[in-house]
Amino acid sequence: MSDDLALVQTVDFFAPIVDNPYEFGQVAAANALSDVYAMGGEPLTALGIVGFPSGKLPIEVLTEILRGGQDKVHEAGASVIGGHSIIDEELKYGLSVTGRVHPDRILTNAAALPGDVLVLTKALGTGFVTTGLKRGIVTRDVAAPTIASMCTLNRDASVAALAVGARCATDVTGFGLLGHAAHVARASGVTVRIRAAQLPVLPGALEAWRAGATPGGADRNEAFVRDLVDWGNPEPFLRALVLDPQTSGGLLVSLPRAQVGDYLSRVSQAVVVGDVLPRGERLLVLA
Repeated sequence: MSDDLALVQTVDFFAPIVDNPYEFGQVAAANALSDVYAMGGEPLTALGIVGFPSGKLPIEVLTEILRGGQDKVHEAGASVIGGHSIIDEELKYGLSVTGRVHPDRILTNAAALPGDVLVLTKALGTGFVTTGLKRGIVTRDVAAPTIASMCTLNRDASVAALAVGARCATDVTGFGLLGHAAHVARASGVTVRIRAAQLPVLPGALEAWRAGATPGGADRNEAFVRDLVDWGNPEPFLRALVLDPQTSGGLLVSLPRAQVGDYLSRVSQAVVVGDVLPRGERLLVLA
């Protein structure tokens, strides 16, 4: 827009992954806002997107979803200024978000450099836990930390990345950790190495996976990265974990080694999960 102002624009919506309407609104809103934070932006305004099965659900369900979304948008310091709804067979909700960023401080997935360290700001396993919750494998109490994680904004992780001078980040959502890491590797012209044993795991995720709670998107994610990865020999769960589709996951930030300590001190949940290598035979290495 000018020498010191650029706009970032994103849209995301999906069907419920939790039973509580208010929590669903919060999760969907945090997930939509995440793309703005992944670019180093500050959310300004949001438009609601709704598909609602009128006549099948009471209008109070929609009221609570919208209230949850609005509360999360307000937490981000932005405003809901309108939206659009349609009658749909399946309930859906999300946001289109507009944010602002300085053109010289945009976080991009195309700026990872060999020697960088990769830091992940949220634990993995939302797909296993929420699928287990739907199937009655996971109890509400076990799922509570996962729901809290999905409701948490990536604002602090984004602000910290800018504060330490980072230039490369992506959020980790539906493509899974390996899928989003592949986007970074391809765009940056590097190879990304993920150290599987260092990955943070949400409570209940391992148990849900053992009970067969694997989301359908995991197979699509494996097909997407199958020929891009030097798979090594990880434990079966860890291989599944890096393919698990995340909802409102954390940021994967690529940092020069000298900045890692400063970043970890600013983001309490952040964990070192890998590093960046010169471009090799494969885009990804699972170590």
